[in-house]
Amino acid sequence: MGAIPDESMAAAAQPDSAPVPVIGPSRGEKRFLAGPRSRRSELRFLWAVVREFLRGFRVLHFVGPCVSVFGSARVAESSPFYTLAREMGAGLSRQGFTVLTGGGPGIMEAANRGARDVGGSSVGCNIVLPQEQQANAYLDKMLLCRYFFVRKVLLIKYSYAFVIMPGGIGTLDELFEALTLIQNRKILDFPVVVIGRQYWQPLLTLLTQMQQQGMVAAVDLELLTYTDSVAEALAHIEQHAVVKFKLARLSRPRRRWWLGE
Repeated sequence: MGAIPDESMAAAAQPDSAPVPVIGPSRGEKRFLAGPRSRRSELRFLWAVVREFLRGFRVLHFVGPCVSVFGSARVAESSPFYTLAREMGAGLSRQGFTVLTGGGPGIMEAANRGARDVGGSSVGCNIVLPQEQQANAYLDKMLLCRYFFVRKVLLIKYSYAFVIMPGGIGTLDELFEALTLIQNRKILDFPVVVIGRQYWQPLLTLLTQMQQQGMVAAVDLELLTYTDSVAEALAHIEQHAVVKFKLARLSRPRRRWWLGE
């Protein structure tokens, strides 16, 4: 994928010129999900969501083809999983991808750090949480989201592959979001690579049991590739993303000065 033009990657490496708004925890989502509100309240919420999407589109429009790396924020730097994620980030950058994560610590930090190690582009879509998840120090661009669903859309919208590192409930949510969209052909059949065979063995066992019960089609399980090898994961992404979707010849959006780009 070395044929991807340098100009898009250089643009992605520049910090976003617009200041990231400081957004505090809000009860807006709880109120919205508690049932009907006044029409004015519903309209205010809708407008806030639209503004967040617009901000996300502006920040991420020129970052180039991405791979989203998902995994736990609780993984320490001393963990072998951190090392794997860092190697994965570096490898994806060498392939010409922008490494896109949730922007937080742990696995996310490791993948972004790996991209930074080799001079690649590193982007994070962070989220406002009650316990305040801090952005990691290895980001060229950072988008701070208030709404989880906006964040998930952005992490999927710009990605041509998904790497699932060891994680918890949030990582499972992101994994199954991607799988559901691929299964139902809402997005193309981008590669989904699960790293950490032993860690994810219970998930594989569960999905196999579900398939045996007729709840999951065998073809759906083929969407997942399990491995412990970064090299194997990168080779799979090269074949099923770079080559399959002809990313080396992918046209890049042009900046428009009159849009402030």
